[in-house]
Amino acid sequence: MRHQRAGRKLGRNATHRLAMKRNLVRALIEHERIITTEPKAKELRPFIEHLITLAKRGIVSGDRLKLLHARRLVQSRLGPVAKAEFYDKDEMPTGDTVVQKLFDVIAPRYVDRPGGYTRIIKRAERRLGDAGKTAFIELLKEGETKKAVTQAPVAPKVEA
Repeated sequence: MRHQRAGRKLGRNATHRLAMKRNLVRALIEHERIITTEPKAKELRPFIEHLITLAKRGIVSGDRLKLLHARRLVQSRLGPVAKAEFYDKDEMPTGDTVVQKLFDVIAPRYVDRPGGYTRIIKRAERRLGDAGKTAFIELLKEGETKKAVTQAPVAPKVEA
């Protein structure tokens, strides 16, 4: 039985799951909104939120060493850059642009927000081929909050 076993296996072994999570996180940071299956989106959410919290903690500290430590922690969680960096002979390669965007654009956006940086929106359309449930996972925009759920007005009862 799977009692007290957190996480989903997603039909993959451990290294494949980690590689898939890293690829999805890189795509989400780069595009800020991606389409994937519902279970993958639900599995991805804590992973990306932890990375954003690490980046935010490094920025808020104001200490250069803590910022550097946070940057290195995020880089270690994301793994090595798979693509080759092409650059002009007069320029130096910029390094990992995903980590740079996370620290320069995304983490400062959520400095005052205590978690909940992502949103999962279920799609009505199923995936072609296997009809798997799909969902958007997106990073919230600056200043965006949860909308309060309002109850529909109740029609008065008509007595007959």
